[in-house]
Amino acid sequence: MACEITNIGECIAEAIFGFILDILNMASEPFLNLIKKFLTEPVSITAFADIWGIIVYILSMFYGLFLVWIGIKFIISGEYPEEREKAKSDLKSIIIMMVLVQGSYHLYELFLAVSASLTKVVFNMIPGSFFRLTLESVSNFGFDLIFGIIYIFHLIIVLVLVLLRHIYVSAGVILFAIGIFFYFMSPLNSYGKLILNGLGVMIFLPFFYSIVFLVGSRIAELREFRNLKTLIMVGTLDIIILFTLLLLLFVIFKAATKVSKVAKILT
Repeated sequence: MACEITNIGECIAEAIFGFILDILNMASEPFLNLIKKFLTEPVSITAFADIWGIIVYILSMFYGLFLVWIGIKFIISGEYPEEREKAKSDLKSIIIMMVLVQGSYHLYELFLAVSASLTKVVFNMIPGSFFRLTLESVSNFGFDLIFGIIYIFHLIIVLVLVLLRHIYVSAGVILFAIGIFFYFMSPLNSYGKLILNGLGVMIFLPFFYSIVFLVGSRIAELREFRNLKTLIMVGTLDIIILFTLLLLLFVIFKAATKVSKVAKILT
């Protein structure tokens, strides 16, 4: 808008409001940079490499027992073809389990790299302006200001969730080895699935976040929603927060269900 004598008051108001939004943008920028960093860069698992080595060493102590047990089953099932075939199948499963457990560190690292790469590709498709508060019109400044403050508050919540996810996934390399081991043990198979499925979701959670941001940015570009960009930004963060909390509750519920089933069996 060109500033003239006739609209000098509106120009001054627009300059003041724009300055206030610039302050809010400066306040939100560190949170945005940290969120993007935690989502698009591969999680480092080197801090847990030694613990992973200890866990794998403990698990490898069971390999010999499993092989001896399968060998005994194979010998005593000479007259029962079905039992011999089951022993062969168990031997294949144990060999696969041994290979996966021993290579779980590098396999887990690969999954993290793939997730980070996919997330980065989607993030690069999102206009940087989507994350910046903008003044669409002076008449909507009160609306933009209120939701701008709410937006920063939401960013802080998302940053905390992303940080917690980062720590969990970093330590998850230990659970990954245990999950693989449990998956191939018939009594513990359900626990193995729970651990592996939970880790898989947490590893690729940033990719889901990036999709939500991308969809939100595309909606904000539509003519009908241009004056509601701040509301859309807050809405995308709400979806991310709600989905993460529901996911956490679901994992806790599933884990509690598994434990209760085992407790009933033992009692």
